[in-house]
Amino acid sequence: MSGTKPDILWAPHQVDRFVVCDSELSLYHVESTVNSELKAGSLRLSEDSAATLLSINSDTPYMKCVAWYLSYDPECLLAVGQANGRVVLTSLGQDHNSKFRDLIGKEFVPKHARQCNTLAWNPLDSNWLAAGLDKHRADFSVLIWDICSKYTPDIVPMEKVRLSAGETETTLLVTKPLYELGQNDACLSLCWLPRDQKLLLAGMHRNLAIFDLRNTSQKMFVNTKAVQGVTVDPYFHDRVASFYEGQVAIWDLRKFEKPVLTLTEQPKPLTKVAWCPTRTGLLATLTRDSNIIRLYDMQHTPTPIGDETEPTIIERSVQPCDNYIASFAWHPTSQNRMIVVTPNRTMSDFTVFERISLAWSPITSLMWACGRHLYECTEEENANSLEKDIATKMRLRALSRYGLDTEQVWRNHILAGNEDPQLKSLWYTLHYILFMKQYTEDMDQKSPGNKGSLVYAGIKSIVKSSLGMVENTRHNWSGLDKQTDIQNLNEERILALQLCGWIKKGTDVDVGPFLNSLVQEGEWERAAAVALFNLDIRRAIQILNEGASSEKGDLNLNVVAMALSGYTDEKNSLWREMCSTLRLQLNNPYLCVMFAFLTSEAGSYDGVLYENKVAVRDRVAFACKFLSDSQLNRYIEKLTNEMKEAGNLEGILLTGLTKDGVDLMESYVDRTGDVQTASYCMLQGSPLDVLKDERVQYWIENYRNLLDAWRFWHKRAEFDIHRSKLDPSSKPLAQVFVSCNFCGKSISYSCSTVPHQGRGFSQYGVSGSPTKSKVTSCPGCRKPLPRCALCLINMGTPVSSCPGGSKSDEKVDLSKDKKLAQFNNWFTWCHNCRHGGHAGHMLSWFRDHAECPVSACTCKCMQLDTTGNLVPAETVQP
Repeated sequence: MSGTKPDILWAPHQVDRFVVCDSELSLYHVESTVNSELKAGSLRLSEDSAATLLSINSDTPYMKCVAWYLSYDPECLLAVGQANGRVVLTSLGQDHNSKFRDLIGKEFVPKHARQCNTLAWNPLDSNWLAAGLDKHRADFSVLIWDICSKYTPDIVPMEKVRLSAGETETTLLVTKPLYELGQNDACLSLCWLPRDQKLLLAGMHRNLAIFDLRNTSQKMFVNTKAVQGVTVDPYFHDRVASFYEGQVAIWDLRKFEKPVLTLTEQPKPLTKVAWCPTRTGLLATLTRDSNIIRLYDMQHTPTPIGDETEPTIIERSVQPCDNYIASFAWHPTSQNRMIVVTPNRTMSDFTVFERISLAWSPITSLMWACGRHLYECTEEENANSLEKDIATKMRLRALSRYGLDTEQVWRNHILAGNEDPQLKSLWYTLHYILFMKQYTEDMDQKSPGNKGSLVYAGIKSIVKSSLGMVENTRHNWSGLDKQTDIQNLNEERILALQLCGWIKKGTDVDVGPFLNSLVQEGEWERAAAVALFNLDIRRAIQILNEGASSEKGDLNLNVVAMALSGYTDEKNSLWREMCSTLRLQLNNPYLCVMFAFLTSEAGSYDGVLYENKVAVRDRVAFACKFLSDSQLNRYIEKLTNEMKEAGNLEGILLTGLTKDGVDLMESYVDRTGDVQTASYCMLQGSPLDVLKDERVQYWIENYRNLLDAWRFWHKRAEFDIHRSKLDPSSKPLAQVFVSCNFCGKSISYSCSTVPHQGRGFSQYGVSGSPTKSKVTSCPGCRKPLPRCALCLINMGTPVSSCPGGSKSDEKVDLSKDKKLAQFNNWFTWCHNCRHGGHAGHMLSWFRDHAECPVSACTCKCMQLDTTGNLVPAETVQP
């Protein structure tokens, strides 16, 4: 365009061609250079593409605007608007054999010469061309031409126009437009509305106007300064963008009074705005003397409801090149692709990459969207990262019914995989707590006391309750001529040892059964250490020898046993010196603390108490036997704080299921994210203390939501049942009930929490027993209930008493401990056709049929159920 910056246009139907418009028209062909070298004379557009010049058209001087013909044939027909107002049809490399060859060179002339500002082809009728002109007081500014028109007034003679040297053709000058609009006004921009062939949107001098060609005397308009560059969103035909100076206005044609959105004003005037043809709601804008193109992503379609309704906008900028950009054009088919041209005609092929949206699926798959493509990344089956992920662990544990074993609570650590020593310690602690709670409650009935609350409070509270009540006495070793000071075991210390698992219930303090259980589990070193701590060195040596001779034992245990057998009480002996030096080189922590105990001074057992690799329960039990009340209290207090800070589940033994236990569990959840273990553990606590804590409720609800996200609906129901048994206050109220069509009252007899007028079903004898009367009417208004579409018996009658039922079904015993109504008896109906019946009958029918069982009803009932085909994920093998 003469004297202005160049513009650029993609061919609407040839995806590999574009035109650069300046003082002349230049047609380029784009080709890929991925697997080939750059051809001579080609222009590099990007790393993967180059452009080759095909032809140049210099026959249309004084160009002001250009529009590419939208139809397939002819392919390279362009309309050129000139400074004198004329519109010329020209071509680049046209096919002379085309039936449209007579169109080349045709001119459309207005009555009065003035500049042509804009051109627009009609997308529905490809022969209509709209031209927007400057203002003239005696003429119209919007002219619509029919390019196939042959009408020429008599006063205008046929003229011959020389196109090139040695060639002449007769050109028809068309002076009578098909429509004339916008008298005594100026038209700065134009666009056809795709929803109707005869609707034209024009940016006039002071307003935006919608012209209906069926009634040209009337127009719908709105006064605004934003009249330049009007363009319609190709994906939402009621959304239009226009601009003025540095501001873009977004309009909704259904509510044309004012813009639905005004974008942030730019410091420099805008030169072009364009909607992306391959992406919904993406608008690109360009300002003068800028190398940046701003993109506005309309996330939601604007609606005309309410004056304040606005779409959500995400704004960002892209820089296709380093130089200033004169113009740009979106590619018609390649997603988010555009080409830009600079004032010196340097071109660049550029793709706008979408913002990547990441999402984790509940089963640890990573998915992301990029453009129109959805990608998924899953870990390999043997990947270590999956094994370490807590979400995967919780999912597998839920499938194994982890946490639901209430008979043998300690077995839950086996259901968890028996891999985590902290979980093992936790569930053994809970097992001992629940076991001892029941025992102490039984004992309290015989001799009143308050031991049950101490069991829940943990060893920390038990130790505090026994301050100043214990004295130490000297005890003989078994197998040695030696005595050691041991604290007398009062009731509190015995209770602590019972919680640690060293001794069983009652007053018997024999650790023999505990040692036997350790030997059976193959924990030779731990068993030997416990025997030694109970001053039985002969039993410790015997256990080590047994371990060395077992199939899975360590032969080095014989060496340890031999070292123990040489124990001497002399402080300066060579044995004591060597054991003190070499014990730290032993790999097993229990072997280390054995020698630390033998070589320590009386009353100083730090080598045992602060060996972190030894189980907390063993260290606490050791402290209860050898430390005074003040020493024991300080040690337990310090150890409890360490466990709480580290979130170590072994510390539940110390804190119990109290507020301190919740604090410890909070640290554990913060460290691991294991809300599953936290929920099951805290449910064992006292409902009045622990379960009302907001943190506990938060863990429980998050675990329930997690089970739902995994589609473990059956597991979530089992968890809710388990929770309601331990915390009756958590049982939800009835939320859904079946109401009568006549009176609207509930006819459900199971909603015991909601009082209803009239008699319930149980009063009418509906309990499944054939000897009682059946309810066939509403308990409130006594109107008949609907009939089952299959058995034709009124709803409320159990399926077991329906004709065709087996004798075994008729004798089903529904005692008070069982459900009052089995699922087969439930009311079920289609929300579309309102037909239904007993749930068991409906399920049986739709296994073999798709349509409703009622005659003459063609409703596809089961296909309307969006959740009907969903399968609980726990039924699928992991």
